[in-house]
Amino acid sequence: MENPDNSNIENQTSINLNKNEDQFQSRIDMIELRASLDKVKAEIGKVIVGQENMIEHLLAALLSNGHVLIEGVPGVAKTITAKLLAKTIDVGFSRIQFTPDLMPSDILGTSVFSVKNSEFEFKKGPIFSNFILIDEINRSPAKTQAALFEVMEERQITMDGTRYIMEEPFLVVATQNPIEHEGTYRLPEAQLDRFLFKINVGYPNLEQEIAIIKNQHESKKEDKTEGINHVITAEQLKSYQHLVKEIIVESQLMEYIAKIIINTRENQFLYLGASPRASLALLTASKAFAALRGRDFVTPEDIKEASYAVLRHRVIVSPEREMEGLTADEIIRQILEGIEIPR
Repeated sequence: MENPDNSNIENQTSINLNKNEDQFQSRIDMIELRASLDKVKAEIGKVIVGQENMIEHLLAALLSNGHVLIEGVPGVAKTITAKLLAKTIDVGFSRIQFTPDLMPSDILGTSVFSVKNSEFEFKKGPIFSNFILIDEINRSPAKTQAALFEVMEERQITMDGTRYIMEEPFLVVATQNPIEHEGTYRLPEAQLDRFLFKINVGYPNLEQEIAIIKNQHESKKEDKTEGINHVITAEQLKSYQHLVKEIIVESQLMEYIAKIIINTRENQFLYLGASPRASLALLTASKAFAALRGRDFVTPEDIKEASYAVLRHRVIVSPEREMEGLTADEIIRQILEGIEIPR
């Protein structure tokens, strides 16, 4: 004979499951976003072998509407990866090669006298695009680097008293070489703080190196970006960026982010800790990593994954520890290990 108590429990369980299902269905739909990003990865994968970390962070920056600084030795596919990513999105693309003689007007534009109209006309520079690739950003002096301050932070420039708004989406991806120092100019902290991420790119492993050689041997294309298709429109990208802002973050995770940032300021091995802008960047980046995983809520793992790229260029290791070989990444790892993960 069936126990009536068990029957009531089963009925109640069924009701609860239906409620949970209804709640889940009413949450943010991430299916289209994740499918589109998988297509982007597939297009980039036609050319690039490995470098999953760089690609993941570039996609997270896209979703976060934040700028990226990529650091690595020459030949590790920094520039080509950025170009491939730009080609998968149906937006304007502009590449600027920074050199010691580059002037701010070469980036922003300049006023030219028009004989026809007998007045000055503003000729827009290459910064007026959607996806900007800056090669070797540390090749230009401080005056030229400073020209990027306003446009990267406020997505506008002011010339001759007139304000020009950048068309969205607007993303700056810059590269720099960490080894070569001759003819380079160190980026000031204010400039570094404009970048959402700093991505360190290393060498491929043996299997990846072999695959790279095989791909080059079998490829008949002169242009590596040939055959890469647009898979996301500008409107889609803007809608995805808006969707990411809606991702759920519990209050204890916000507190977790705050504790990480505060710990950088109190750490004895750091000369300079992270600012409140880093807190906001970590929050935004964590949402993007959750979206990449197809989730509409942030987990502690998303925050930890984003922490290194968000913080490594925003903190300064004390000179004594730097001489001992201690890096910012190692200190960030120690900070993350020392903070209790919220459950």
